[in-house]
Amino acid sequence: MRPLLAILCLLNVTYVSGNTIIIGKNRPVNTLRQAISMAKAGDTVLLQRGTYKEGNIIIDKSIHLIGVDEPILDGDHKNEILTLTGTNISIRGIHFANAGYSSMNDFAALKIIDATNILIENNTITNAFFGIHIANSTNSIVRNNTIIGTNKTEHLSGNGIHLWKCSDMLIASNKISGHRDGIYLEFVSKSIIENNKSLKNVRYGLHFMFSHDDTYLGNSFENNGAGVAVMYSKHVRMENNLFDKNWGASAYGILLKDISDSHILHNRFIQNTVGIYMEGSSRIGIGKNIFQANGWALKVQASCDDNTFYQNNFYGNSFDVATNGTMVLNRFNNNYWDKYEGYDMNRDGIGDVPYHPVSMYAVVVEQNPTTLVLMRSFIVSLLDKAEKAIPGLTPENLVDNNPMIKPNKL
Repeated sequence: MRPLLAILCLLNVTYVSGNTIIIGKNRPVNTLRQAISMAKAGDTVLLQRGTYKEGNIIIDKSIHLIGVDEPILDGDHKNEILTLTGTNISIRGIHFANAGYSSMNDFAALKIIDATNILIENNTITNAFFGIHIANSTNSIVRNNTIIGTNKTEHLSGNGIHLWKCSDMLIASNKISGHRDGIYLEFVSKSIIENNKSLKNVRYGLHFMFSHDDTYLGNSFENNGAGVAVMYSKHVRMENNLFDKNWGASAYGILLKDISDSHILHNRFIQNTVGIYMEGSSRIGIGKNIFQANGWALKVQASCDDNTFYQNNFYGNSFDVATNGTMVLNRFNNNYWDKYEGYDMNRDGIGDVPYHPVSMYAVVVEQNPTTLVLMRSFIVSLLDKAEKAIPGLTPENLVDNNPMIKPNKL
């Protein structure tokens, strides 16, 4: 975090240096393209209120472009709008509208290529294929932007904020909706994604692959087509995020595929088809989370091992845990389960009877999904009671030996 804060201080200081060029209809300089060609390193360009249709403008100088009363840069449904390359460039207070679409190229309202120390702040982007597309860049900030897509199909939508091959980035306090993926990262390392709201996107609220040593803090992922997907990464830390109402046949709060040596702490998984779906993942600490009103709180596939689930609270989920195997190589400890019917004779707050969170019905549904039609039927309740009395089908070693009597204080 310290390098990012240092960058922010540097960018804020540079606003007061250099000359100022004002663009307006009744001024000597009345186009952005003209102002950019005139500007020198360190200058500030003020874009006055109005609508400007000038095609794709390239900024490769260390200048600061600031909108006054939210001017509109309009791509006229044909062009990318602004391309940045170089160092120490900032863009603030501008409305980017109607960027072009291409089935062959990743057209974006704002594209950043081979850049360092870039600040993108307090902008609005509407009706764009990709909102902000960043490639091969470092030490930059994307903050307090509103990005609203057209909510078309997956193939006709780009990503709201797209990062490829970047490091030491800060993506903070943005609101993204109506895109394919709200935030997409590939080969992104040592970056922080915090306090963003990603909702009502066609596919994922957040999607990242091959992105190591990243931290995700305080984000909200709501009502997205398939939730959040985390793939082929290690040393990931996800804390204090909300995964809410990600419903669908193949939806989940978060998918963990081939993730290792990571931490998922203090998150809330509310009303998702599956809270966490895990496949091929190892050495993950999943603790102090809330799982409430999900279809399945956890689906832990047999390919997962050496994961620890501790001090989580499970409330009102149709199924607390499901798995597709009988050999379980993961640990559950000190979780609160609202379905637990044990007792606490010594009053130490820990149940005296171990809890097996996989019900017989969960095993049956995993093997025969059509049996979901029997949910909450008398026969299902009877079978689950019989399984608890004489275990036979459920994984014997998938057990919380120290279940909590009262919810954990999170």
